[in-house]
Amino acid sequence: MLEQLSGLEERYLELEQLLSDPSVVQNRELYTKYVREHGDLGKIVPVFRTYKQTIDELEESKELLSDSDPEIKSLARSEVESLSSEMGKLEEELRMLLIPKDPNDDKNVLLEIRAGTGGEEAALFAGDLFRMYTRYADSMGWKLEILSENLTDSGGFKEVIVMVKGKGAFSFLKYESGTHRVQRVPTTETQGRIHTSAVTVAVLPEVEDVEVHVDPNDLKIDVYRSSGPGGQSVNTTDSAVRITHLPTGLVVICQDQKSQHKNKAKAMTVLRARLYDLESSQQQEEISEKRKNQVGSGDRSERIRTYNFPQGRMTDHRIGLTLYKLESIMQGDIKEIIDGLSTFYQAQALKNAEPAKFV
Repeated sequence: MLEQLSGLEERYLELEQLLSDPSVVQNRELYTKYVREHGDLGKIVPVFRTYKQTIDELEESKELLSDSDPEIKSLARSEVESLSSEMGKLEEELRMLLIPKDPNDDKNVLLEIRAGTGGEEAALFAGDLFRMYTRYADSMGWKLEILSENLTDSGGFKEVIVMVKGKGAFSFLKYESGTHRVQRVPTTETQGRIHTSAVTVAVLPEVEDVEVHVDPNDLKIDVYRSSGPGGQSVNTTDSAVRITHLPTGLVVICQDQKSQHKNKAKAMTVLRARLYDLESSQQQEEISEKRKNQVGSGDRSERIRTYNFPQGRMTDHRIGLTLYKLESIMQGDIKEIIDGLSTFYQAQALKNAEPAKFV
């Protein structure tokens, strides 16, 4: 482990030299790559340096344990205990930092929200979740762009797809994928009975062209006139675009822009993300089959959370977190949930990783 960390420190110093090289600075793609790598190592190297310094101080204190002066020996014993405890904490921190990073963590996010069981009530709750995530994104300083939406007459969403742009957006939102269940009395319910509805959320990383190759021959592209709630036409030109990926059967529809070209570009963005997610899911299934480990699969068929309005309660079933502040949660106050999930899955990743040995 110390050899590995020493190698990372050497690479960190090498990157510092490379980033001051004029030829690298002029190469924007290479410079950006090195800056990102330098930033990642910048989280590990300072901790490693502190760890090395602590080792040296601990060795010095141990040497003083054999001193003939009882007072010095007592102080040395206290120092050894303190430094040993500090070393343990630093080793744990280094283990966490050395867990392989999700390559998608820094990417923008395609957030897909769809009404599930529950009819109109599910569509209304899909709208509530959309507003919840919108307000959370605002609090994080992220930008949102609606790529596609399918509204109902009552103002809910059958489906809405949003691009969330912001540093680390995927790392914060990736555990939101799954089935969100709501229990409340619908406005149309005259008997005051509580109904249970469901909404599915998918969180996909934005994918560049180079990451997923899409053969144009595999696409069936149809254009038609856009329609709004109730089926009425909202455009007089054939600007709506439906793209079908023939090998997988994936279908993406985009009709929000008046420009056919813009709708096609947005539809391709969604298609690439879904193809990437499909491929990643298949790879994860193969890995899980080998390791028999389903932790953190993010399976969107899994019921992950319940929002109980009569009791003002939110429960995340994966980590057993229950909060009685549903009103503020629906206003976008989900930091405690996001942090709890991140901590849980980091701990799981550390548990499943090969044990790091410091020698």
